[in-house]
Amino acid sequence: MSSDLTSELNPLNVALLTVSDTRGPAEDTSGQYLEDQIIEAGHRLLARRILPDDVYLIRALMSLWIADPEVHSIIITGGTGFMERDSTPEAVGALLDKEIVGFGEEFRRLSAAEIASSTIQSRAFGGMANNTVIFCLPGSTGACRTGWEGILKSQLDSRHGPCNFSGLTLRKPDRACQRLHEVIGSRAER
Repeated sequence: MSSDLTSELNPLNVALLTVSDTRGPAEDTSGQYLEDQIIEAGHRLLARRILPDDVYLIRALMSLWIADPEVHSIIITGGTGFMERDSTPEAVGALLDKEIVGFGEEFRRLSAAEIASSTIQSRAFGGMANNTVIFCLPGSTGACRTGWEGILKSQLDSRHGPCNFSGLTLRKPDRACQRLHEVIGSRAER
Protein backbone atom coordinates (compact mmCIF):
# COMPACT_ATOMS: atom_id res chain seq x y z
CA MET A 1 0.00 0.00 0.00
CA SER A 2 1.33 3.42 -0.90
CA SER A 3 0.13 6.97 -0.82
CA ASP A 4 1.55 10.00 -2.55
CA LEU A 5 0.64 12.74 -0.09
CA THR A 6 2.94 15.15 -1.95
CA SER A 7 0.54 15.27 -4.91
CA GLU A 8 -2.64 17.28 -4.76
CA LEU A 9 -5.91 15.71 -3.59
CA ASN A 10 -8.73 15.59 -6.15
CA PRO A 11 -11.65 16.26 -3.81
CA LEU A 12 -14.86 14.32 -4.34
CA ASN A 13 -18.42 15.56 -3.95
CA VAL A 14 -20.07 13.32 -1.37
CA ALA A 15 -23.73 12.85 -0.46
CA LEU A 16 -24.45 11.40 2.98
CA LEU A 17 -27.59 9.53 4.02
CA THR A 18 -28.58 8.27 7.45
CA VAL A 19 -31.27 5.58 7.36
CA SER A 20 -33.15 5.44 10.66
CA ASP A 21 -36.70 5.29 11.97
CA THR A 22 -35.66 6.84 15.28
CA ARG A 23 -32.89 9.41 14.72
CA GLY A 24 -33.27 13.07 14.01
CA PRO A 25 -30.46 15.55 13.37
CA ALA A 26 -29.60 15.86 17.09
CA GLU A 27 -29.26 12.09 17.56
CA ASP A 28 -27.44 11.35 14.31
CA THR A 29 -23.95 10.89 15.75
CA SER A 30 -22.95 8.49 12.96
CA GLY A 31 -23.92 10.96 10.25
CA GLN A 32 -22.15 13.76 12.09
CA TYR A 33 -19.00 11.67 12.47
CA LEU A 34 -18.98 10.89 8.73
CA GLU A 35 -19.68 14.53 7.78
CA ASP A 36 -16.75 15.67 9.92
CA GLN A 37 -14.43 13.07 8.38
CA ILE A 38 -15.49 13.82 4.80
CA ILE A 39 -14.75 17.51 5.26
CA GLU A 40 -11.53 16.91 7.23
CA ALA A 41 -10.28 14.67 4.39
CA GLY A 42 -10.72 17.58 1.95
CA HIS A 43 -13.86 16.42 0.16
CA ARG A 44 -17.05 18.45 -0.34
CA LEU A 45 -20.29 17.43 1.37
CA LEU A 46 -23.00 18.18 -1.21
CA ALA A 47 -25.98 16.84 0.71
CA ARG A 48 -26.87 15.24 4.03
CA ARG A 49 -30.26 13.65 4.64
CA ILE A 50 -32.01 11.40 7.13
CA LEU A 51 -34.68 9.01 5.86
CA PRO A 52 -36.71 6.28 7.55
CA ASP A 53 -36.11 2.62 6.73
CA ASP A 54 -38.33 2.62 3.66
CA VAL A 55 -37.12 0.89 0.49
CA TYR A 56 -38.91 3.26 -1.87
CA LEU A 57 -37.90 6.51 -0.17
CA ILE A 58 -34.29 5.34 -0.11
CA ARG A 59 -34.40 4.29 -3.78
CA ALA A 60 -35.98 7.59 -4.83
CA LEU A 61 -33.29 9.70 -3.17
CA MET A 62 -30.50 7.38 -4.27
CA SER A 63 -31.72 7.48 -7.88
CA LEU A 64 -31.54 11.28 -7.86
CA TRP A 65 -28.06 11.29 -6.37
CA ILE A 66 -26.79 8.57 -8.72
CA ALA A 67 -28.10 10.48 -11.75
CA ASP A 68 -26.66 13.80 -10.57
CA PRO A 69 -23.28 14.38 -12.26
CA GLU A 70 -22.16 16.50 -9.31
CA VAL A 71 -22.35 13.54 -6.87
CA HIS A 72 -19.23 11.35 -7.01
CA SER A 73 -19.77 9.25 -3.90
CA ILE A 74 -22.65 8.33 -1.61
CA ILE A 75 -22.14 7.08 1.93
CA ILE A 76 -25.08 5.58 3.79
CA THR A 77 -25.16 4.74 7.48
CA GLY A 78 -27.89 2.55 8.93
CA GLY A 79 -30.40 -0.04 7.80
CA THR A 80 -27.84 -2.79 7.19
CA GLY A 81 -28.78 -5.12 10.06
CA PHE A 82 -31.29 -7.95 10.35
CA MET A 83 -34.14 -6.18 12.13
CA GLU A 84 -37.48 -6.29 10.36
CA ARG A 85 -37.24 -2.72 9.01
CA ASP A 86 -33.53 -2.84 7.99
CA SER A 87 -33.79 -2.42 4.24
CA THR A 88 -30.75 -0.53 2.95
CA PRO A 89 -29.26 -3.53 1.05
CA GLU A 90 -32.61 -4.26 -0.60
CA ALA A 91 -33.15 -0.60 -1.50
CA VAL A 92 -29.68 0.13 -2.86
CA GLY A 93 -28.71 -3.24 -4.30
CA ALA A 94 -31.27 -2.98 -7.07
CA LEU A 95 -29.68 0.28 -8.28
CA LEU A 96 -26.09 -0.94 -8.58
CA ASP A 97 -24.28 -1.56 -11.85
CA LYS A 98 -21.50 -3.42 -10.02
CA GLU A 99 -21.01 -4.61 -6.47
CA ILE A 100 -17.74 -3.96 -4.62
CA VAL A 101 -17.64 -7.37 -2.96
CA GLY A 102 -14.33 -6.67 -1.21
CA PHE A 103 -15.80 -3.72 0.72
CA GLY A 104 -18.18 -5.85 2.79
CA GLU A 105 -15.56 -8.54 3.24
CA GLU A 106 -12.93 -6.06 4.44
CA PHE A 107 -15.39 -4.22 6.69
CA ARG A 108 -16.35 -7.47 8.44
CA ARG A 109 -12.69 -8.47 8.77
CA LEU A 110 -11.82 -5.14 10.39
CA SER A 111 -14.84 -5.10 12.69
CA ALA A 112 -14.16 -8.65 13.96
CA ALA A 113 -11.39 -7.20 16.13
CA GLU A 114 -13.99 -4.99 17.83
CA ILE A 115 -17.15 -7.09 17.94
CA ALA A 116 -15.87 -10.66 17.38
CA SER A 117 -18.30 -13.03 15.68
CA SER A 118 -21.14 -10.48 15.79
CA THR A 119 -19.57 -9.06 12.63
CA ILE A 120 -21.35 -11.80 10.63
CA GLN A 121 -24.59 -9.90 11.18
CA SER A 122 -23.30 -6.88 9.28
CA ARG A 123 -24.68 -6.47 5.79
CA ALA A 124 -22.28 -3.60 4.98
CA PHE A 125 -21.63 -3.43 1.24
CA GLY A 126 -20.49 -1.19 -1.56
CA GLY A 127 -21.07 -0.75 -5.27
CA MET A 128 -20.96 1.47 -8.32
CA ALA A 129 -23.84 3.02 -10.26
CA ASN A 130 -23.37 5.55 -13.05
CA ASN A 131 -19.75 6.07 -11.95
CA THR A 132 -20.96 6.92 -8.45
CA VAL A 133 -19.27 4.90 -5.73
CA ILE A 134 -21.66 3.90 -2.94
CA PHE A 135 -20.80 2.58 0.51
CA CYS A 136 -23.38 1.30 3.00
CA LEU A 137 -22.28 1.09 6.63
CA PRO A 138 -24.04 0.01 9.82
CA GLY A 139 -25.67 2.74 11.88
CA SER A 140 -23.40 2.79 14.92
CA THR A 141 -20.77 5.48 15.21
CA GLY A 142 -18.17 2.80 16.01
CA ALA A 143 -18.96 0.94 12.79
CA CYS A 144 -18.76 4.19 10.80
CA ARG A 145 -15.37 4.90 12.38
CA THR A 146 -14.15 1.40 11.45
CA GLY A 147 -15.38 1.79 7.87
CA TRP A 148 -13.99 5.29 7.43
CA GLU A 149 -10.58 4.75 9.04
CA GLY A 150 -10.04 1.27 7.66
CA ILE A 151 -11.35 1.66 4.10
CA LEU A 152 -13.13 4.82 2.97
CA LYS A 153 -10.55 7.42 3.94
CA SER A 154 -7.95 5.87 1.64
CA GLN A 155 -10.23 4.59 -1.11
CA LEU A 156 -11.75 8.05 -1.66
CA ASP A 157 -8.30 9.69 -1.66
CA SER A 158 -6.93 10.24 -5.17
CA ARG A 159 -3.38 10.00 -3.79
CA HIS A 160 -3.82 6.45 -2.43
CA GLY A 161 -2.14 3.67 -4.38
CA PRO A 162 -1.99 1.34 -6.05
CA CYS A 163 -5.68 2.08 -6.71
CA ASN A 164 -8.65 4.06 -5.39
CA PHE A 165 -12.16 5.00 -6.51
CA SER A 166 -11.44 8.68 -7.13
CA GLY A 167 -10.46 8.26 -10.79
CA LEU A 168 -13.61 6.31 -11.61
CA THR A 169 -16.00 8.73 -9.99
CA LEU A 170 -14.44 11.84 -11.50
CA ARG A 171 -15.28 10.44 -14.97
CA LYS A 172 -18.99 10.51 -14.20
CA PRO A 173 -20.95 11.22 -17.39
CA ASP A 174 -23.33 14.17 -17.47
CA ARG A 175 -25.53 12.83 -20.26
CA ALA A 176 -28.60 12.71 -18.03
CA CYS A 177 -27.92 15.99 -16.24
CA GLN A 178 -30.08 18.28 -18.37
CA ARG A 179 -32.99 15.86 -18.43
CA LEU A 180 -32.72 15.28 -14.67
CA HIS A 181 -32.94 19.00 -13.96
CA GLU A 182 -35.86 19.37 -16.41
CA VAL A 183 -37.81 16.61 -14.63
CA ILE A 184 -36.97 17.78 -11.12
CA GLY A 185 -37.63 21.40 -12.00
CA SER A 186 -41.00 20.70 -13.58
CA ARG A 187 -42.19 18.64 -10.61
CA ALA A 188 -40.95 21.17 -8.09
CA GLU A 189 -42.95 23.91 -9.81
CA ARG A 190 -46.25 22.06 -9.41
